[in-house]
Amino acid sequence: MNRSVWKGFLLFIATAGAVQAQGQQETNTLPEWAFGGFVRPAGVNPVISPIENTRFLDPMSGKEIAWESNDTFNPAATVKDGKIVVLYRAEDKSGVGIGHRTSRLGYAESEDGLSFRRNETPVFYPAEDAQKAFEWPGGTEDPRVAVTEDGLYVMFYTQWNRETARLGVATSRDLINWEKHGQIFANAKNADLVLDKFHKSASIVTQVKNGKQVITKVNGKYWMYWGERGVYGATSDNLIDWEPVVDENREIEAFISPRKGFFDSDLTECGPPAILTEHGILLLYNGKNNPEHGDKRFNRGTYSAGQVLFDANDPTKVIDRLDVPFLRPMEDFEKSGQYKDGTVFIEGLVYFQNKWFLYYGCADSEVAVAVYDPSNPAQPDPLP
Repeated sequence: MNRSVWKGFLLFIATAGAVQAQGQQETNTLPEWAFGGFVRPAGVNPVISPIENTRFLDPMSGKEIAWESNDTFNPAATVKDGKIVVLYRAEDKSGVGIGHRTSRLGYAESEDGLSFRRNETPVFYPAEDAQKAFEWPGGTEDPRVAVTEDGLYVMFYTQWNRETARLGVATSRDLINWEKHGQIFANAKNADLVLDKFHKSASIVTQVKNGKQVITKVNGKYWMYWGERGVYGATSDNLIDWEPVVDENREIEAFISPRKGFFDSDLTECGPPAILTEHGILLLYNGKNNPEHGDKRFNRGTYSAGQVLFDANDPTKVIDRLDVPFLRPMEDFEKSGQYKDGTVFIEGLVYFQNKWFLYYGCADSEVAVAVYDPSNPAQPDPLP
């Protein structure tokens, strides 16, 4: 073996060893750019659970149903009139198993972010409208919501007709009365690449201005991250019509993807609205551990929460990424619902009273909250 080949071989071995060691770090610490740790307030969680006694006259079936009787999970969150508002996914008992019931969005508000008053009827649901073919019978799922500086709330959600999942967008001034605008890629130049293919999970870029978290632009356009089997991008001029980011070959290319041997080895699904910080654009995402080639320290199939930092000037460029989750299923309510492998599925992150409140779905069954205080940061969830 000549000297150059031998040096290349040694470099390969060293790099592989470094990657393996990095993926199997023994203590959980966060870099300066990351948010956290997040603390689960004692005696509070879950903050939203299924209830049987709220009834709703379903416009599709014409029947009165217990619309949030089976599961309440995967919440969006924002601030309105000095209160935190959570829009949570609620399932009735119309089917058996995940994805086979009907989902609607419920409304809950809180003055402290910990205890909530809930509306008795859903505020967003399948109806006899232009989106019926995309939203019935599966429903409206997994919202993310953010607000413009002038008070327009923009919500991205999954339209589920039990055939193809698609991203829809709706707007509101009060978070109760919504205007549906349809699929986000319907008018895109490259619509043929995504429109009739399974796509979900949109995280629009926001920024804290004058103490308020608002939608912001990147390089003159609105920007979002989206996707579950990779993190992709899209841009918009009006918040309604979105254009997927493609490469020089007119292909949709993921900025990050699942990593073999890591907690996010099966999925890298976008979480709550991304945040423009002094370090770059911070995206919190949901990582699923592959049962066969994931991180063996975590349960097979479990969902945990990760973070990735993108360049503020080039939002396609990754600066850094956590190798272990900052939040993982640890509490009983995070492991005992309809998703038995355990889930902390993050979708709602709001800046409120100088703290960050993170709302997440627990085992596809309930809603919980964890709080990050930048003035007094805690440790992230410990490794197993």
